[in-house]
Amino acid sequence: MGERRLLSGNEAVALAAIKAGVRFFAGYPITPSTEIAEFMARELPKHGGLFLQMEDEIASVNAVIGARAAGTKAMTATSGPGFSLMQEGIGYACMAEIPCLVVNVQRGGPATGLPTKPAQGDVMQARWGTHGDHPAVVLYPEGVEESFYFTVKAINLSEYLRMPVILLTDEIVGHMREVIDVPEEVEVYSPKRRKKSKEEYLHYGDETNYGAEFAAFGEGYRIHISGLTHRPDGFPTNDPEVIAWKMERLRRKVYDNLAMFVGWDWEFSDIGSEVCLISYGSVARAAKEAKVIYEKEKNKPLGLLRFRVIWPFPERRLKELLRSALKVVVCEMNQGQLQGEIERAISPDIQVIPVNRVDGEMITPEDILSVL
Repeated sequence: MGERRLLSGNEAVALAAIKAGVRFFAGYPITPSTEIAEFMARELPKHGGLFLQMEDEIASVNAVIGARAAGTKAMTATSGPGFSLMQEGIGYACMAEIPCLVVNVQRGGPATGLPTKPAQGDVMQARWGTHGDHPAVVLYPEGVEESFYFTVKAINLSEYLRMPVILLTDEIVGHMREVIDVPEEVEVYSPKRRKKSKEEYLHYGDETNYGAEFAAFGEGYRIHISGLTHRPDGFPTNDPEVIAWKMERLRRKVYDNLAMFVGWDWEFSDIGSEVCLISYGSVARAAKEAKVIYEKEKNKPLGLLRFRVIWPFPERRLKELLRSALKVVVCEMNQGQLQGEIERAISPDIQVIPVNRVDGEMITPEDILSVL
């Protein structure tokens, strides 16, 4: 049996991470994510974990990478400006295949922007923020309960895929408070395929790309970790064939495992309607209320689709799902970051109408209804 608790979204993230086995947190205080660090500072030592307040976000993400390379599940949390500083470290974790969780509680930007106001301006940065070709997995909850369970799922995905995973939330999701049922235990990924002997083991062998146990520093294995493009043994290479192998290996982490996302990566209802609302994160709550008002006043259904997983983007499935729609309304607290992906995915015959706010205020049901 678990317990019912009144938690904020940020507290739910931190609690879930501890239950999922995170024992190292490095971060730097930044609004509106600071409560995650505060919770970790208080609770991690009670579970044998370690909390470090670093000098900045660059140091934070690199400390997390080092901790996981040494065998400890690790995470950090930040907001927009700190997320920008972490991009080189996230790229390193992609190339070095280091599992870790990076939480970005979004706020208005660019630059210092609006520290205490919500936004969804980091959607594209979460996918393409670090240079070079690389896969990305980005989850986005709409409330406190999903903040808890998506944190667990993000950690498990990171460990299975052996790559950084990003949990996007926003100021509204991070600071709202809701009562949720917190389980005593959560499902934690444990690899079934064990690593080879010390003589046979290759840190980047084909058998350790995903879904397998890999060695950590201090276990006596020969390990070389580098941000340079490398061979299966981890040492740098300029061989075009090996470079191509490495880049394809990274791509396969996600694209070999797309089936893992099907069934929970979006939520939808009345999707066969002529008009469909698309949203994600806290904006989805306004979209759901707009649907209730619209259907009561118009006496006809309004389609609703909410993304739980932003990346990988379900391009082919989205086109099939919306094949009967005449109009799609994309609601997001930015200037249209996911709108372009949706327009590219669906039929050009479907009208796409944006509903955007970038003034620090939340999109309201009335904002959405005004375009219907």
